Amino acid sequence: MNDFFLIKYGPEILERTGEHLFLVVIAIAVAVAIGIPLGVVITRNPNLRQPVLGFANVMQTIPSLAMFGLLIPIPLIGGIGAIPAIVALTLYSLLPIIRNTYTGITGVNPSVREAGKGMGMTDMELLFQVEIPLAMGVILAGVRVAAVIAIGIATIAAAIGAGGLGVFIFRGISSVNNQLILAGAVPSAIIALITDFGIGSLERYLIKGKVATSKH
Repeated sequence: MNDFFLIKYGPEILERTGEHLFLVVIAIAVAVAIGIPLGVVITRNPNLRQPVLGFANVMQTIPSLAMFGLLIPIPLIGGIGAIPAIVALTLYSLLPIIRNTYTGITGVNPSVREAGKGMGMTDMELLFQVEIPLAMGVILAGVRVAAVIAIGIATIAAAIGAGGLGVFIFRGISSVNNQLILAGAVPSAIIALITDFGIGSLERYLIKGKVATSKH
């Protein structure tokens, strides 16, 4: 039992989990702050849809290790440590957030928009009082996908000195130690499952609330 990895590396697992969560939470917060407005913008400017989604798609096709490496020489956002890791995670998180924001808003029933316009609502009032509330379940689904992706990719951040649970995985690979690999992989998987369940529950709650409201 003393050799069980959760006990053996317990204190360091907690420390690395904190680093991991810091990277992911900051990256997702930045991605939401950028992605949702961009998703709204392309619903109002269809000509921007292809360039914006194309850029986000390209970011996701770059291998994660290559992305971290490419950021190292870039001034201000590059180098070694947490900042380039957060930038990379943010770039990887943009696509599902932008795409789902666009899909959610454009999926709002046109008759609901027309009813709002008939009541004299401005475009901004329609957006914030009608479209975003109705699309929130779809938007949250995008945030959930982005968060789970970021939790997994954040393990690579250890390669550029950003810490996190990937430190165990890289140490385990270099020393051929399965316990070290599990010490990084298992907590990361648990965090991803908890995040997926938590945001998914909120998403289902909002969808049920929307259905209940529409019945009245």
